[in-house]
Amino acid sequence: MADRGADEPSSRTESPDGESRVSEDRWSRHQRLAIRELIDTEVSYLHMLRLCALDIRSRLKQLPQGDLDVLFSNIDDVIKVNSRFLQDLQGTDAMEEKQVQLIGNLFLEFQEELERVYKVYCANYDQALLLVESYRREPELQREIQAIIEAVVRLKFCPMEKAQNCPGGITARADISGGSSRPQAGPSGLSFLLVIPLQRITKYPLLLQKILENTLPDASAYSVLQRATSALQDVNANINEYKRRKEVASKYTKVEHLTLRERLARINTHTLSKKTTRLSQLLKQEAGLVLRTEDKEFDDLEERFHWVSLCVTELKNNVAAYLDNLEAFLRFRPQQYDLDMPAGPVGQYCNLARDLQLQAFPEFKQRLEDLVGQPLCSLAKALASPQNLIKKRLDKLLDFERLEEKLLEEGSVTYEEEEARHTYQALNSLLVAELPQFNQLAVQWLGQILGTFVALQRDLAKQVLQRAESSLAQLPHHHLSEPAFRKLVEDALGQTGQPASLFQENFEKVLTPPTIQPLLPGAERQVQALLTKYGPGKLYQVTSNTSGSRTLDLSLPRGQIVALLQNKDTKGNSSRWLVDTGGVEKVACSQLAFAMSTGHRGYVPAGKLEPYQIVPREEKLRGQAGPREDSRHPTPEPTAALVAAVPTGTQVVAMYPFVARNSHEVSLQAGQPVTVLEAPDKKGNPEWSLVEVDGRRGYVPSSFLARAPSPAPWGWSLPS
Repeated sequence: MADRGADEPSSRTESPDGESRVSEDRWSRHQRLAIRELIDTEVSYLHMLRLCALDIRSRLKQLPQGDLDVLFSNIDDVIKVNSRFLQDLQGTDAMEEKQVQLIGNLFLEFQEELERVYKVYCANYDQALLLVESYRREPELQREIQAIIEAVVRLKFCPMEKAQNCPGGITARADISGGSSRPQAGPSGLSFLLVIPLQRITKYPLLLQKILENTLPDASAYSVLQRATSALQDVNANINEYKRRKEVASKYTKVEHLTLRERLARINTHTLSKKTTRLSQLLKQEAGLVLRTEDKEFDDLEERFHWVSLCVTELKNNVAAYLDNLEAFLRFRPQQYDLDMPAGPVGQYCNLARDLQLQAFPEFKQRLEDLVGQPLCSLAKALASPQNLIKKRLDKLLDFERLEEKLLEEGSVTYEEEEARHTYQALNSLLVAELPQFNQLAVQWLGQILGTFVALQRDLAKQVLQRAESSLAQLPHHHLSEPAFRKLVEDALGQTGQPASLFQENFEKVLTPPTIQPLLPGAERQVQALLTKYGPGKLYQVTSNTSGSRTLDLSLPRGQIVALLQNKDTKGNSSRWLVDTGGVEKVACSQLAFAMSTGHRGYVPAGKLEPYQIVPREEKLRGQAGPREDSRHPTPEPTAALVAAVPTGTQVVAMYPFVARNSHEVSLQAGQPVTVLEAPDKKGNPEWSLVEVDGRRGYVPSSFLARAPSPAPWGWSLPS
């Protein structure tokens, strides 16, 4: 009995150990099953990906390439990442003792790569679904797609069975989390295949959690599995956030070309309220009543983006101008004309030019349009979406700042206001994350376009030299070196340039000086006042009528004398000069009367002013005797020979040239005979006379006319 009593405690102490070993074995067995499920479903998943990317995609030839790019997105990148992941995952089978820990470390190692490729695929998934829905509205196309999917499924999954025994459709039996690996194609086969990557990335945390639940808490791999599970949960959260940002961005990246009527139709009380609130917030910031949110990181990115946009726009305009000039050059074909020159080099040139015009240059132009012009236009279009996002971010930033103020004051916001806050945060985060990549890619793209342009120019030069090689060998100076040939050309140009210079000098001597508008009638006092106040070096004459279009601009008639005050405006613009017009006076012209803006200072275009030369009295009298020697003369003071005292119909002579400024006036040449019809004019103004010249009637200044002592138009002298 004693022995029996001794045995009983012993059996009772050994029983818990046995139960512990049984429990550990059970945990270990479930853990191995969970690991096997992870590896087996990864093999099946990768097989399905390759089925989509290689077999099905390659057979959908009836779909355009753009549709295929949207449907399958970056599935090739997903296959590359998951192939390496599966290879490393299967490699853990050789180390069974550390397999759980190795699997946890493997997920941590692939965390960033999985997030990078899957967020792109998931963000494009909605677009792919829209395409699938559009195919369903075309029954014939839908049947063709379905037939291709079923044919691939039979070929890949039923090689040993007859076609009629294979499942007729893809159904949910192709479970990526486990179960049958044979897909079945039903009516929505394409959409089912496309959703598989989304299901897989969301399944990883569940599979890791299952392994973690069957791992002892005191095991060394437990903490690694916890971190891996948390990391994959973060991956899914980041993918969802990225997808939400892309959805917000896609809402504002659409470039709409609306008419004014369509824009007005969209205006309602809600939009007016939003725009009014934003404008109020902006005015408060400009006035310094509220602080402006500063984001140095985004401001730097935006500035770089605008520089890239400016470079693209400038290059696009330059290339367009280059193509226009090239088109004009191709239209000019001197070799087609009969050049009255001896044969020899001229014939060689014509043959070479004809060859280049018909083949080399048109080929270059076509390549330039295809390899430079079109990519540059595509790059310019790609800039439109970020520009819209940046613009929309500013609007949302004003909403966000206002809501932040409200949140601080009241402690809460409405659901719609919270959505507006999240919209700004999503836009800002997306731009901060993707603008650096976009800027980098745009700069690379721009560099490649410039490199292509340089390469095309180099190819053209090489092609021209090759075509001209045979012709160059026949030229008389082909044996000369480049420096010697350059000197020969310079000497030849110098010799031919001397006669041209002499001809220009002689031509300028005999050339009649251009007709310049003389002083306006009655302007002597104004000129004298300006001369007394500023001196002769500051006087300028208006060469053509000016019409002020900006603040402080003056409207002046041709011939007006002004004094220069400053040869630039307040912003340093040298094309606008500040002038003083002296005293105020009015000039009447026929039935029209206009006031010269001469009573104040203002700006006039610098290109419509030129220095006014004051002619001394003795030179003035000589100029009256020979008006062609100098076309600038102050208007003479009234004398007894003024036309105002001449009866109607009297023949007089024009003292100075006069250029008509409107249809009521008539132009004169110095010394031209003139018939006075009315003096003074119909309003009794003695400063203007109605005359007839060569059958043309119109008004001219009376001071420009004088009686002729003889009928000869030349050689007369003014009465004293």
